[in-house]
Amino acid sequence: LTISPATIDRLLKPVRIQYQKRGRTTTKPGTLLKKQIPIQTTQWDESRPGFIEAGTVAHCGDSLSGTFVYTLDIVDIATGWTEQRAIWGKGESGVLKHLKDIEKALPFHLLGFDSDNGSEFLNQHLLRHFTQRKKPVRFTRSSPYHKDDNAHIEQKNWTHVRQWLGYQRLDKPMIVPALNERYRREWRTFHHFFRPSVKLLAKKRCGSKTIKHHDLPKTPYQRIIESPYILQQTKNAMTKYLENLNPFLLRKTIEEKLKKVFSLIDSG
Repeated sequence: LTISPATIDRLLKPVRIQYQKRGRTTTKPGTLLKKQIPIQTTQWDESRPGFIEAGTVAHCGDSLSGTFVYTLDIVDIATGWTEQRAIWGKGESGVLKHLKDIEKALPFHLLGFDSDNGSEFLNQHLLRHFTQRKKPVRFTRSSPYHKDDNAHIEQKNWTHVRQWLGYQRLDKPMIVPALNERYRREWRTFHHFFRPSVKLLAKKRCGSKTIKHHDLPKTPYQRIIESPYILQQTKNAMTKYLENLNPFLLRKTIEEKLKKVFSLIDSG
């Protein structure tokens, strides 16, 4: 007795349908959250500080297995102000804890928060944190699989994290406080006051080429000073703080702390 594959498929089709109804759901995990957190489709006011992009950098080496260190990275679109925090794994509560710490360190109020579609961002903890406050923060997400939607943070992931830490696997919990000692102090100060960057003003297509126009290089501090949206009291405090800074000493301290981080990586 023989039976063709097509006949087997036809006979089993009702069984498969019955099984799918009982054992599966058409609502994937996170679908409801994604309806509550819209895709970023409208242009932010990029002249106003407070609209940030966020992402995470996985220090996993060649394998995503096990638990390892992530860097939580954010950038303000208007000023280029960045903050980084090391976290152990990327659990929802840990990410929220460090986002709160970052928000306290910003010299402006948070107005908008745009992230990728990772579960460390798309969860009820962050949704409540941003929406259930006196002045809600506009919480949006990028289009799935579209890295260009988060071009600003992708650039900072490279210049502020990968160029310094590389692609090594960081899988020791003691690395987290060592990295944060660097991220929270000299690292942020050096980048905010002494590392200028350009902003894209416009781009146009000319045949097969895209021509981009940028402004003059400025530090995040300079963009803060020039912004009409920042309190004068904040500007005065930052200017006074700058008077006592030594970029060469900051750079030296950063490198010394980085050596300590690498010694932890290399230790048994």
